[in-house]
Amino acid sequence: MVNRLRESSSDYLRQHAHQAVDWWEWGAEALASAVELDRPILLSVGYASCHWCHVMSHESFDDPAVAGFINDHFVAIKVDRQQHPDVDAVYMTATQAMNGGAGGWPMTAFLTPTGEPFFTGTYFPPEPQGGQPSFRQVLEAMADAWHSRRDKVSASAAYIVASLSAHETPQTDSAPDLRKAVDDIESAFDLIHGGFGRQPKFPAPTLLDALLVKGDPRTLELAQRTLEAMARGGIHDQVGGGFHRYAVDPGWVVPHFEKMLYDNALLLGTYVRGWRRTADHDSGLRALLERTAYGIVEWLEREMVGDHGAFISGLDADSCDIRGAVHEGIFYLWNPELLDDALGPELGEWAAETFHVTRGGTFEDGLSTLQLRGRPDFAKLDEVSRVLLEERATRFRPGADNLVVAAWNGWMISSLVTGALIFNEKGWLELALRAAEHLVAVHLGDGDLRRSSRDGVAGPGTGIAEDFGAVAEAFALLAGATGDAGWLRRAEALVDRGVELFAHPDGGFYDAADTGLFDRPRSLTDNVTPSGTSAMVAALRLVGLLAERPDLIERADAAARTTWSAVAETPRFAGAALADLLISDEARRGLKPAVAVVVSDDPFDELARAAWRLAPAGSAILTAPAGAEGWGTHLEHRDRHAVYVCRGTVCFDPVTDYNELKTPLWTRA
Repeated sequence: MVNRLRESSSDYLRQHAHQAVDWWEWGAEALASAVELDRPILLSVGYASCHWCHVMSHESFDDPAVAGFINDHFVAIKVDRQQHPDVDAVYMTATQAMNGGAGGWPMTAFLTPTGEPFFTGTYFPPEPQGGQPSFRQVLEAMADAWHSRRDKVSASAAYIVASLSAHETPQTDSAPDLRKAVDDIESAFDLIHGGFGRQPKFPAPTLLDALLVKGDPRTLELAQRTLEAMARGGIHDQVGGGFHRYAVDPGWVVPHFEKMLYDNALLLGTYVRGWRRTADHDSGLRALLERTAYGIVEWLEREMVGDHGAFISGLDADSCDIRGAVHEGIFYLWNPELLDDALGPELGEWAAETFHVTRGGTFEDGLSTLQLRGRPDFAKLDEVSRVLLEERATRFRPGADNLVVAAWNGWMISSLVTGALIFNEKGWLELALRAAEHLVAVHLGDGDLRRSSRDGVAGPGTGIAEDFGAVAEAFALLAGATGDAGWLRRAEALVDRGVELFAHPDGGFYDAADTGLFDRPRSLTDNVTPSGTSAMVAALRLVGLLAERPDLIERADAAARTTWSAVAETPRFAGAALADLLISDEARRGLKPAVAVVVSDDPFDELARAAWRLAPAGSAILTAPAGAEGWGTHLEHRDRHAVYVCRGTVCFDPVTDYNELKTPLWTRA
């Protein structure tokens, strides 16, 4: 049987197209079918690279008996959370509220025909285990409850909806105490392994970026020690570049092996900024941070660029061994014998010591993740890594999720632009431009932004706040780097439309447009990516500076105030908002964000690269030839090769020697 998911624009939904379950995609037609049939909805939410989604799919949804029971009693709707993050957010909030804060994917929710949840969970096994019912038992219980106790089920659903709808985001009129916020973050710092909290351990790039804003010794040490620990850990693909999702242990040794674009997009920018903040005399750390950033881009070029030039979403955690059995992480694991086979005994022994590959292993069956120990010879390390990468290419590869997500591409474009100018890598800027051109060609149209696409065809969902913010910021950075004002006009249109679509009465933003669900998602804390509000704030500020639109900066100020309570209460989980507050705090102390205009027809002019390396966080940099159109007053009366720096209403003398550029960029005025 091939069900209606076969034509989906989502790889995740296509993975279920062969099943006997009569799956629907999320949408008005599916919901209308539930009402017409008077059946409860089985909502299953996941994504293509999700390990436990695959497990539950094979164990339960592939089972013809389970599929038959579902078809007889439910309307089954399958949702790719990457296409419909608004749907995912609404029902994940319900799942966590109904399960003591526990959530995750796959998410399994049972809804009334009109969409109200009455029972939720995540993964359910095919047989009862550890006190957990089997999925078949859950299905039977939910069907029975609907048929024999519908009044109670409906009342329960109404109560849940009322409780969730009554929740309001707390607000405050007082800016948080930034010293206390940093103290709270420092108290959660892992003195032994770096990072924050215990396990599972997430990279938290938005928090690390906040700690890099001011560059004072205390916060800089927290950020640098974490960046080094992650770069050395098993969470980092030592031979192939890029990072896995998170570590299941406090020491960064064993990751959950899926590799997602959004993690690596944000981490690339963070490692570039971490390198920029590290002193020249700390050459070992600088070399490690630089190697890590370059490794992310090499992985990106090798495995994550689609035929269309944009970046795909991620790689599975699972792949096959030589016998065809599926294992999590098997593609990335080694033992001493495998190293010897690939490198020969002498280099194999060196690699085993350098990567801490032992006989006992750090993972299952005596296999090890690769960790970087000591201070290796980087030239030798690169050569060994090249050989191991070639050997690894002969293994069965993890599956890829070919969905192109607007926000994730936006963040990667921003990081590539920043890295290109700081590391003088023209190819990185070309990568960014190709991805941006795909977003324009496929995702932009009729004044709106599509959330996703596949094979050059836009998906069903309109972008959410993070899409509008991330893509607008990316386009604005491209505009500044290339001098092409067309990118700035697109960025302006996106922030203007984003304000229109997502405005909240308190001055902030909802995460998504109103889709008629019982709740409208809004989170002011970061998840693994910046909140929708923080994404919009960052875009509004940069576009406001480059487009000379103080109204956008005022709008950013109003939205930023709505994040203050989140920073005060949970600063670890509001890194993007904290970074914005720290930049604003510097502005109050006389270091307002700079607008640095480099008059040159070469985007990689040495003055331009110096500006990108030196400018304080929150600055806007424009490189354009004299007389370029579309830049308002930025280029008026500026016709010689120089850097013109203004901060607020204070402008400094033009600089023609990059050695003198630090003075106007960092002088408090």
